[in-house]
Amino acid sequence: MVEQINTLQAVVLALVQGLTEFLPISSSAHLALVPLLSDWPDQGLAFDCVLHLGSLTAVIVYFRTELTRMSTGFVRTLAARSWSVDQDGRMAWFVLLATIPVGLAGLTFKHAVEGELRTVTVIAVASIGFGLLLWLSDMMGKRIRHEGEWRLRDAFVVGIAQAVALIPGTSRSGITMTAALMLGYTREAAARFSFLLSIPVIVLAGGLKVKDWIEQPDQAAAVPQLIIGYLVSAISAYVCIHYFLKFLESTGMMPFVVYRVLLGVALLWVAV
Repeated sequence: MVEQINTLQAVVLALVQGLTEFLPISSSAHLALVPLLSDWPDQGLAFDCVLHLGSLTAVIVYFRTELTRMSTGFVRTLAARSWSVDQDGRMAWFVLLATIPVGLAGLTFKHAVEGELRTVTVIAVASIGFGLLLWLSDMMGKRIRHEGEWRLRDAFVVGIAQAVALIPGTSRSGITMTAALMLGYTREAAARFSFLLSIPVIVLAGGLKVKDWIEQPDQAAAVPQLIIGYLVSAISAYVCIHYFLKFLESTGMMPFVVYRVLLGVALLWVAV
């Protein structure tokens, strides 16, 4: 049995997960800071699973209207054997197909991602490098294409970019928004597609953690901490999505780029 975390630790870890899962600032970079700045015990696989469930709940609830339309449209495309019959159904197909690259890459490189690549130096360099790439795409992107203009090729390009996010420190939301902005989509269209893409990815990542937990049943946590972790992760993630989309067009990506660079520099300073 892993050493149990207390309520404060559960709240902090859940906030880190809930806020950084959807902001383009890299959740792995922040999770790497926790053991560096504290002597907290490992939270265990059960707690990790619950945090992912909280984030998943938040994005599903926030996009419940779109997801309902996409599900209905998806059924229509199956019945008609053509995704051109329904725009929402076509978007559902694009989200599923764009998930294939990260799924294959995750299975292929799982041990490397969780092992030799998960160092403070790699996380720091990725945070800085991909942060600057986000800034470049935000500055140079035309931002003239909207949500209804997604094409299969565009979705697949963003899906390939999402696979790159397996490198710790990259930020899944950051790299997918970067790719969408480079393709000429507006900030909001890029962000909303990135959030929709997170649903199958979180399901896959959570499924792998559940599998690991089943194989290591001692990696558990106390029930009160699990409940607190789930609620804090879900609420903070929901609030994060809402305000990020609300202020994205006016603030742009620069605040997140600056933050990423400063975070990467701080991690490099700690590493040396």
